[in-house]
Amino acid sequence: MSTTPTSASPEAPARPGTPARPAAAGSVGPRRPPGPSQGPPDGTPDGARPAGAPSDGAGPAGTPGDRRAVRRLAGRYGAALGAYAAVKSAGFAVFLALLVHADDYSGKATGRGGGARPWDVLGSWDGVWYQRIALSGYHPQLIPLQGYQHATLYENSAVFFPLYPWLIRIVCACTGLGTYGAGMLVAVVASFVAAAGIFAVAARLGGVRAGVVAAAIWGLFPGSGVEWAVYSDSLFVALAAWSCHCVITRRWLTAGLLAFTAGLGRPTAAALIAAVSLTALVALVRRTDGIVRPLTAVLIAPWGLLGYIGWVGWKVGEPAGYFHLQRGAWNRYFDFGSATAHSLLDVLVGRWHAWQVNPVPDLIAIALLIALPGLVVLLMRTRPPLVLVVYTGLTIVAALASNQIFDNISRYLLPAFPLFIGLATALRRYSWATLAGLLTLPALASGWYAGYALFELGVP
Repeated sequence: MSTTPTSASPEAPARPGTPARPAAAGSVGPRRPPGPSQGPPDGTPDGARPAGAPSDGAGPAGTPGDRRAVRRLAGRYGAALGAYAAVKSAGFAVFLALLVHADDYSGKATGRGGGARPWDVLGSWDGVWYQRIALSGYHPQLIPLQGYQHATLYENSAVFFPLYPWLIRIVCACTGLGTYGAGMLVAVVASFVAAAGIFAVAARLGGVRAGVVAAAIWGLFPGSGVEWAVYSDSLFVALAAWSCHCVITRRWLTAGLLAFTAGLGRPTAAALIAAVSLTALVALVRRTDGIVRPLTAVLIAPWGLLGYIGWVGWKVGEPAGYFHLQRGAWNRYFDFGSATAHSLLDVLVGRWHAWQVNPVPDLIAIALLIALPGLVVLLMRTRPPLVLVVYTGLTIVAALASNQIFDNISRYLLPAFPLFIGLATALRRYSWATLAGLLTLPALASGWYAGYALFELGVP
């Protein structure tokens, strides 16, 4: 990302930003419901009451029916959320310990990996922009900039989508927290919602044990340091995971609404919108779920994304204003993988010639790229539904085929949560004790490779 000055502040960051029977590849969802231990039937229509749920006459909150529902949810998601919490807490503790030990943050500018206290680092870079938007809103402008090789426009907050700062502002108003505290609260809560969604999808493909492992991998995957930071990644993955789950279970209206909402959160929602829409069109052609619900999902899904991009274009007086900002101010554009290929080759031969060089995170990105084909193969062995195939494929393309900071590949691949599922399914044959042993060291190490390396040795 360019290191140009910004019209808002000279301290602005340099960049934004027995297992269940698997569904056949390309299918829109299983044809029959799972067993009782696997949750509500797949074919439950939108708004219908899942089997075993309390009846409408269960009574007010706090009745036995409500307590049974809470126990049922805790029984289903408790292990996955507990595993995620344990993994993430271990990595987070190591991250903070490394910050204190190195003390580099105290010598860096606020907003650029520095601050008065170690945890201020978590509000750096993109976090500064999100907090500023929550406080002051947007002021979209295309202001020409001269004298910079990689920038022709001043940086502007309009490249950051509004959902996350909106939630920060709401939490500030409801709790009295500042923007930092509210941003952290939203991100942490969303990370657990994302872990539950990843578990729900993975459990359908590989069983409960695979679901628990997938939720744990979400907490230690490279790039996962942004999950508990003032970043929008956790919120987006929560929406994406549950939208995909709704497609798999043929809850089309909910899937469309979640995709619409995700479109207000990040531009990468284009991959999710395409996956939901394509799968809905397949269901529409096959007449597996009627016409109205799949068609409605197709019609609803894209308008969050398109609406915000259109609003930015209208405010700056250029229909493609959002894309002008991305390229001119932030040096972000689709280049068919040219920048990734050049950066990869330069790092491999030790020529650090890229426009933004961060050696340690760059090497971590290369390690992830080496592992990526294997993760894809493991995912495809689970015979994933069409929605997961399309979403994962387009997310990978968006991450690798755009001009970007090379070390951020780990973060840009973080939303590709189905990659966790293939690995988790391969690991499900091991006992819980063995899995705990396998994941303990990566969980601790993630505080370095997914946290410290990303925020202090690179630019997340």
